[in-house]
Amino acid sequence: MKLSSRLQKFNEPETLKMAKLGRELRAKGIDVIDLSLGEPDFDTPDHVKVAGKKAIDENYSHYTPVSGYADLREAVCAKLKRDNDLDYKPENVIVSTGAKQSLANVILAVVDTGDEVIIPTPYWVTYSELVRLADGTPVFIKSSIENKYKITPEQLEAAITPKTKLFMFSSPCNPSGSVYSKEELEGLANVFRKHPDVLIIADEIYEYINYVGKHESIARFGDIKDRVILVNGLSKGFAMTGWRLGYIAAHPDIVKGCEKLQGQLTSATCSITQRAAIEALTGDLTASKEMLKAFTERRKRILQLLAEIPGVECAEPEGAFYVFPKIDAYIGKKDGDNLIATADDLCMYLLNTAHVSTVTGTAFGEPTCIRLSFATSLEKIEKAAERIKKALAALK
Repeated sequence: MKLSSRLQKFNEPETLKMAKLGRELRAKGIDVIDLSLGEPDFDTPDHVKVAGKKAIDENYSHYTPVSGYADLREAVCAKLKRDNDLDYKPENVIVSTGAKQSLANVILAVVDTGDEVIIPTPYWVTYSELVRLADGTPVFIKSSIENKYKITPEQLEAAITPKTKLFMFSSPCNPSGSVYSKEELEGLANVFRKHPDVLIIADEIYEYINYVGKHESIARFGDIKDRVILVNGLSKGFAMTGWRLGYIAAHPDIVKGCEKLQGQLTSATCSITQRAAIEALTGDLTASKEMLKAFTERRKRILQLLAEIPGVECAEPEGAFYVFPKIDAYIGKKDGDNLIATADDLCMYLLNTAHVSTVTGTAFGEPTCIRLSFATSLEKIEKAAERIKKALAALK
């Protein structure tokens, strides 16, 4: 059957692909430890669940405004003031079915054919594919483990051309865990001040999972704030992956463009989720803080375990719940006749031999790395690390 050529412009997310392969092996009775998906292994906080149940009982079961309930958008503004000291009005906010749709809305609303979109590596797998879907051109700035996978103002300046429409990044970063400080963000902001036509997407979905201090947003710089599109959501900080709610805060013109698109694609997100989101955004953050404590302990342990594996080099993540080790020491090695030619090969080798599901760094723009999620129990992390160490030792 002949399908649209549009489907050839982008790839299936490697994260979802590896999770699917892991499930297939598990269905055959194989004990697969999943370090591929970025999903907290915690349940949604009780007070948020209560708000969702109350919404059902109160018959919040009808269509909502495309941009979201007015009091939810007020709640987003209150959260941004409380946590980030940023002033927004409801007209600056639209909620969507997850932060992924928020990103898609923005990119489709602002990127035209031939526009260049600058993306530092490593980047979340969907960034580049959404740009291609919008007929834009991704332009990658390569970072390095030596600089904790963060770019410099000089690199940013060198990448900007007359075709540059957008810059997009995440802090904390998926997959590297890098976090930009206030001073580092100001360095980037100084470059953007010279280029007033460049928009900025700041993906802050991992905001609450920060191991080095207070989260800093590039929207704090008032003279470029109108060009910044903040993207955030409930999945990571509130363990609400299945509830599907993301939001943006941006200039009203961008919000209106996203609303026009969303009105044709999905209309509004789930009414029950929206009511629960108000409680999540404005209520008690104790559960989020407890998750951070657990992730902090797991981060320490997985770094200890990876340090014991020869040929694995790892930068300490400052946020999110991933480690992104360099594994190029194993490229070119073999397990019998099985050649490990790429990071993709290594991930498949670990899945089929060690029965540990990981994600190739190629999907994130860094082909000498792999991503491991530590959003799972300490027991599973220790078991997975032992299996990985044994499997890598077998490569000659």
